[in-house]
Amino acid sequence: MIFVTVGTQLPFPRLIKYMARWAQSHSERVVLQTGDGSGFNGCEAYRSLPSDQFGTFMTEARVIVSHAGIGSILAAKALNKPIVVIPRRAKLSEHRNDHQLATAAALEGRAGLRVAWELDQLPAFLDGPIEPPEMALHPQFNQLVERISTFVGA
Repeated sequence: MIFVTVGTQLPFPRLIKYMARWAQSHSERVVLQTGDGSGFNGCEAYRSLPSDQFGTFMTEARVIVSHAGIGSILAAKALNKPIVVIPRRAKLSEHRNDHQLATAAALEGRAGLRVAWELDQLPAFLDGPIEPPEMALHPQFNQLVERISTFVGA
């Protein structure tokens, strides 16, 4: 299963529409957390999700596709799940600024994380294997994630 999340602050129709089209030509289950909108053929779509259901989808996913939000990236790493991030772009009115481009650039190349700078790069990541993050590199990572989650009230 592929779980697609766009976070809770803003919708990301460019990503959601692309993944809904991708799902129509693939047999793999695709679950979308859309931020807004619904009724995407070939996908399960949810405007928002309670944290327990969000966690279940994250846990069950073969790969997570997400905006380049640090919360989604940390959650994927905590679950040892591979993630493909697509940065939102200010010039497309997807966010207030381009901090997600900076986040993606800083994290690109790390184990378990791939950056799709353009949507047409997604199939190369989705159709093949992606190695999970290497948790052993940072033994205190889970403690850090727990503290950040507590701080932000997740």
